Amino acid sequence: MAEAKKITAPLSKEVAKSLKAGESVLISGTILAARDAAHKTLTEALARGEKLPVDLQGETIYYLGPTPAKPGNAIGSAGPTTSGRMDKYTPTIIEQGIHGMIGKGYRNKEVIDSMVAHGVVYMVAVGGAAALISKCITKYEVLA
Repeated sequence: MAEAKKITAPLSKEVAKSLKAGESVLISGTILAARDAAHKTLTEALARGEKLPVDLQGETIYYLGPTPAKPGNAIGSAGPTTSGRMDKYTPTIIEQGIHGMIGKGYRNKEVIDSMVAHGVVYMVAVGGAAALISKCITKYEVLA
């Protein structure tokens, strides 16, 4: 097995486009976390012509529903959420300039077409690794 490629978020467009299907990556840096309720809120705000509370340009979004942190930890369990739950909102979010998404499971054709059109990468996190992933998170801050 090939060694994992080390990348830093936010991802540049060049890094996002350089990743290949099946390639293992280790990501460091800043990643935004948002699930379906956040995606719904963001797309509804855009539909009303409102400015988003967070600039999504260049960002990577992890489909994460964190659990409360135990004392001394930045976050509780941090496993990926099923990505298909975001699919009806994802093309709109992609249009806001994100460069990457992390989740688990398949994406629908509309999302895949939008990813191809905008050069966005989808990375699959291993389900069941929530406790391990949480140990890698050093800071968790609610932005909106």
